[in-house]
Amino acid sequence: MNQQKKQAPVELKVGQTFPLTIKRLGINGEGVGYFKKKVVFVPGALPGEEVVVQATKVQPKFSEGRIKKIRKASEHRVAPPCPVYEQCGGCQLQHLAYSQQLREKRDIVIQSLERHTKFKVENMEIKETIGMDNPWNYRNKSQFQIGRSQSGSIIAGLYGLDSHDIVPIKDCIVQHPATNKTTGIVRRILEDFNVSVYNERKRKGDVRTIVTRVGFETGEVQVVLVTAKETLPHKEEIVKAIQKRLPEVKSIIQNVNGAKTSVIFGEKTKPLAGKTVIQEVLGDVSFELSARAFFQLNPEQTVKLYDEVKKAAQLTGKEKVVDAYCGVGTIGMWVADGAKEVRGMDVIKESIDDAKKNAKKHGMANATYVTGTAEHWLPKWTKEGFRPDVVIVDPPRTGCDSTFLDTIKKVKPKRFVYVSCNPSTLAKDLQTLSKDYRVDYIQPVDMFPQTAHVEAVARLVLKSSN
Repeated sequence: MNQQKKQAPVELKVGQTFPLTIKRLGINGEGVGYFKKKVVFVPGALPGEEVVVQATKVQPKFSEGRIKKIRKASEHRVAPPCPVYEQCGGCQLQHLAYSQQLREKRDIVIQSLERHTKFKVENMEIKETIGMDNPWNYRNKSQFQIGRSQSGSIIAGLYGLDSHDIVPIKDCIVQHPATNKTTGIVRRILEDFNVSVYNERKRKGDVRTIVTRVGFETGEVQVVLVTAKETLPHKEEIVKAIQKRLPEVKSIIQNVNGAKTSVIFGEKTKPLAGKTVIQEVLGDVSFELSARAFFQLNPEQTVKLYDEVKKAAQLTGKEKVVDAYCGVGTIGMWVADGAKEVRGMDVIKESIDDAKKNAKKHGMANATYVTGTAEHWLPKWTKEGFRPDVVIVDPPRTGCDSTFLDTIKKVKPKRFVYVSCNPSTLAKDLQTLSKDYRVDYIQPVDMFPQTAHVEAVARLVLKSSN
């Protein structure tokens, strides 16, 4: 008797439509479902929804699709208020009610731990996400590319979703009104002087990006014109026009970036007018911010985030604290009143210059800042007899450098406070440290409402310490 051959499962094909139930949100804010036991990512779909999807990409381990029809909508689905939400790509979750965004962001942290660690995640303390009372107009800095419209006028905006075409944005509803106003007027000034706009494909033209930063508390504004060359035609006239039409602009800077790169800033920065910094205040601490210095983009939530860092550090006034990847020294200065001594380091020299000025201005004699990596300074300080009780780290999205984590395992601070902007790299780094440290708890904080980004503060305690 001939046995019938088993038929191979039907493979999904690009263009095929199929029904899908969305189980949860992915780390980039897309809906996640399963078709024939294979994961499918669907931008714009929400957990609990039943949708008809058209496959746009089929890979061996996953597929991507777009919504053709929503058969059953989530009770949390809302109409996005931004007119260019679908094209822009800057926000991913405006179509999800804010209270539910907070729940989903906690779940994104949990997913990352499930995927990248061997922890029993169900036994871990993952707290509810700390959100905002008003989750709009919260960003203190905009970086808008400039280009030419089809009619030839200068436009400013962000690159569209999965493209290098600029979506013009006149009033971004997650930006502070001052950055919207400033960018709009600077764009018109560049147009008045017929400034040539950098063309990415041809690699010709002068101005690439308008960067605007505002101090929420002080109202001071900084404008940075990122140019492809050191020369800027009509430089003096442009500066005078900005000063006349925008008296709140206290700092006008030129940054030169001639590289073929998606990175905004180049290495060379030149002051054009006014001060080289603007002032910002967080709580009782004021900061001087230069053009390239890292500073949190959401001042209101930054206060909540740093308060959580302070809580996790559990300082009594006797501790030696290291603020790694310290930027302009914000976290170290936030906790300095509870520490015996604070030392910080960063590879960007301008940030360290700002940190030193900020510490001196506030009379923080117990704070020291140096340029360089934690991997260099921590072993050196330990040899000299400075052994930190607490290390606080706020690394970039790529997470901590492996040599830095090796250094932590050697130096063995009693407490390690990890401020993360990427749950995936947070999870991987926690796994790396898990032999020596236990994760006490993780506190998600929503620094970027309407997007899929979630920050978290993880408190780690040395296993051999009480």
